[in-house]
Amino acid sequence: MRRTILGLAAALLSSAAFAQGLDLSQGGPIEVTAVDGIEWRQQEQVIVARGEARAVRGGVTVEADRLIARYRPRGGESGAAPRAPTDGPTGGGEIWRLEAEGNVVVTSATDRAEGDRAVYDMDQSVMVMTGGNLRLISTDNTLTARDSIEYWAQRRMAVARGNAVVVTNDGRRVRADTLVAYFVENAAPGATPTPERTPRAQPAATLPGQPPGTEASSIERVEAYGNVDIRTAEEVVRGDRGVYNPNSGLARLLGAVRITRGDNTLTGQEAIVNMKTGVARLVSAPGARVQGLVVPQQQGQPIPGPQPAPQPEATR
Repeated sequence: MRRTILGLAAALLSSAAFAQGLDLSQGGPIEVTAVDGIEWRQQEQVIVARGEARAVRGGVTVEADRLIARYRPRGGESGAAPRAPTDGPTGGGEIWRLEAEGNVVVTSATDRAEGDRAVYDMDQSVMVMTGGNLRLISTDNTLTARDSIEYWAQRRMAVARGNAVVVTNDGRRVRADTLVAYFVENAAPGATPTPERTPRAQPAATLPGQPPGTEASSIERVEAYGNVDIRTAEEVVRGDRGVYNPNSGLARLLGAVRITRGDNTLTGQEAIVNMKTGVARLVSAPGARVQGLVVPQQQGQPIPGPQPAPQPEATR
């Protein structure tokens, strides 16, 4: 089939900045291609691309069954006089919203997002993905959700809602009703970061085929809200909310905390979990006691795991 190609002129932003993950608000024109044709609705100021549709801008690619690009006269937000509808994207307009429907895949040199539908707001630099099999994959982790995943490019933040789970490449896992992940972007080896972009974590490894000077995203902090569930090789730790630091491997859970290890259970209001060693311990709060239910081992029954349960905290 013949592939239709249309270059869509958009607002030209700084080309000297590093690529920011899945940031479609950075770069020059948006190039849109499609197998089944591109429709330009001048009165509605809409471009519709169908059939293996693809939009590319600044190193970020959006692929879907259908793409809808909504445009406006350049400077439309600042109260500029509107132009005639025939002044489309190639005549000085700018894309302010991009909608993708069906088998949506958004990729950059280091990141990938998947879902059934995505809406990207260029003004806010935010993408909202919905539908089944939602996932956001970066260099060292995978974030999944049931209801939606929001990607805030300028804030370096992703919000996963509904049975949200983050899994690191080495198998560490945190689940909650809502997860908020904050990213740090590490310059590739050989690149000199500007002062405001000085990495706060160890640089992630450059991916095969990654262009020189691009930044690889890694999670700096994860905030978890509602039915938080952390699993180690020996224990299951649950709480109302928590914070996890992938660099240190430490997670802090608060509110109705329960540590379960086989038949043994410890309860309290705060726990610290070392995801690297698999050891969890309760922390006593002022004026509160931690409690534990320890089931005696049956004769000849092996003790589960090499690490003993944190008995000193449980007896306070």
